[in-house]
Amino acid sequence: MSTLSPDWDGQRTFLAVLDTGSLSAAARMLGLTQPTVRHRIEALEHAIGQPLFSRNVNGLVPTDEARELAVHVRRMAFASEAFYRAASGVGSEIAGTVRISVAEFVGIEIMPLLLASLRDSHPELELELVLSNENADLLGQEVDIAIRMHRPCQGALVTKRVGCIPLGFFAAGSYLERHGVPKCAADLAAHTLIGSDRSRMDRDFTRELQKKLGQTLYFALRTDSHPAQLAMMRTGLGIGVTQLPIGERDLVRVLPGLIVAELEAWVVAHADLRHSHRIDAVFRHLAANLRQYCTGTQITQITSGSFPSSG
Repeated sequence: MSTLSPDWDGQRTFLAVLDTGSLSAAARMLGLTQPTVRHRIEALEHAIGQPLFSRNVNGLVPTDEARELAVHVRRMAFASEAFYRAASGVGSEIAGTVRISVAEFVGIEIMPLLLASLRDSHPELELELVLSNENADLLGQEVDIAIRMHRPCQGALVTKRVGCIPLGFFAAGSYLERHGVPKCAADLAAHTLIGSDRSRMDRDFTRELQKKLGQTLYFALRTDSHPAQLAMMRTGLGIGVTQLPIGERDLVRVLPGLIVAELEAWVVAHADLRHSHRIDAVFRHLAANLRQYCTGTQITQITSGSFPSSG
């Protein structure tokens, strides 16, 4: 193997080809020509003494070794992005870039209101929102802050439990006018139910719910996308489960005496970022307003003070 020296251009090009599956797509992503991308990949392969990709009819396929190496390159990419985010907010001003990871449902239904009030207070902040139901790598600096619906278990994190979000059954008024209002859990068997498809976590939730109700639930409409489930409810397709503060905006509560479950809500950040003014402001704002969201009270603007302790 050749003597290796750092070559970030080659490594980020390798990552772009890995993620896009072709030289041309990677070139578009990086703003380079295809020959430049090819040259960088060939130079990197020569440097490490082994091929990184094989060709087939669908494009470039990474080797097993390439997939292993990509883990390290991706960490470097996260660190590089974190460097520029940190550099954008150097000083005592609450300004610069903050990258936030949230679940798809939270990003669509809750975050816009929270971010609007945050931007009103600090217009110099630049906010990047990552919507994914997979946990972002806070320790690897993929994001600065995350909102999670379960207790964080990693070390080196600052965590704040903001409360529990209650869930209930909801439907559109138009659906209930056509099909009637269930008076008890047993009545759900005669209705169109909206639920999960293949998500292991959601299927576990459904099993626990069925135990609580003492009956089996049959979902005529199934999707693992919680925003899609909510959209179906709003369209009048059937009865589903959603967060009370969301459902009560424009839907009708079904079996109003029943709390289906409660989701713990946590705001999480890397402990190394506790002295960053911009991270502190965003963390505190999200924690305070999500606490109010959990209790159904009005969202406000709270961004002053110091980074909270874990708990």
